[in-house]
Amino acid sequence: MNLNEFSILSLYSAMGLYALAFIAFSIDLARRSSAVGDAQGAAQLAAESAGSGAALSGGTTTLTRISARITNDAATPYGRSASLRVGVSLTLLAWALHLAATVLRGIAAERVPWANMYEFAMTGTLLIMTVFLIVLSRADLRFLGTFVTGLVLILLGIAALRYYVEVAPLPPALQSAWLVIHVFVASLGTGFFALGFALSTVQLLQFRRESLVAGTKATLLRFVATLPSSATLENFAYRLNIIGFILWTFTLMAGSVWAEQSWGRYWGWDTKEVWTFIIWVIYAGYIHARATRGWRGSRSAWLAIIGFSAVLFNFGIVNVFFKGLHSYSGL
Repeated sequence: MNLNEFSILSLYSAMGLYALAFIAFSIDLARRSSAVGDAQGAAQLAAESAGSGAALSGGTTTLTRISARITNDAATPYGRSASLRVGVSLTLLAWALHLAATVLRGIAAERVPWANMYEFAMTGTLLIMTVFLIVLSRADLRFLGTFVTGLVLILLGIAALRYYVEVAPLPPALQSAWLVIHVFVASLGTGFFALGFALSTVQLLQFRRESLVAGTKATLLRFVATLPSSATLENFAYRLNIIGFILWTFTLMAGSVWAEQSWGRYWGWDTKEVWTFIIWVIYAGYIHARATRGWRGSRSAWLAIIGFSAVLFNFGIVNVFFKGLHSYSGL
């Protein structure tokens, strides 16, 4: 077997471990939902048997205690939840294989491994997972494990089945040091945007749950009751999106410098350039609106979700279906 074949084997092995990690993280969410459901049932039974507001209050307190216990378990690094520990361990092993696959592809090609859609997806998902694991060392966001591993699995599956190409030399337009800088920073920024998107989605669910009356809280994705408040989730998402925005700003600037060197102009309204700028505008609006206009809660979350949707459209649709000076990046 040559290095590229070892790369493929490592990638598929990583995908298998990501799938197992996805299952482990999903089991933890199911466990949380079950515990909250049991607590709500105990609260309702206590209310019916006692027939008084005091009993209902006591049952609701039981729900709060169980939810707090689950949250505290999750807040402890590699805490008592076996499914969480297994999920993180499998994710780390999968990440190591994913890294090996990416490095081997680069060595086989004798260049950086992000010159086409297959390689870009491999490197981009590696950076998404890297950002997730680094953030886990600072804050316990393991409840996002299902989303992150699921997203990486889908993107890698599409890339491996639809966009795989054999190792080939770089086209002339990509033979530049800016390929290393521009694309890597864009991929890293996407990793932060992905986590911000996930947190904003959970924030919307939590905000919805918090807005419901007490008697119906546990019926809306019960595991959400064990997660941080919508305000806490929003603050996490905001910080991650700011980092992503800084990286994306550099991406836009580096792309303009590269365009001037390659095509003799800084800006030419190419489809890829336009969508990169649209993404920048959306996130700039998100940060500005939240900081100066007081856009908090669901409105800021929707702006973050729209921004990441534009990122996915830029890489998944514009790269492949739109013709332009960046068409070489599609295949």
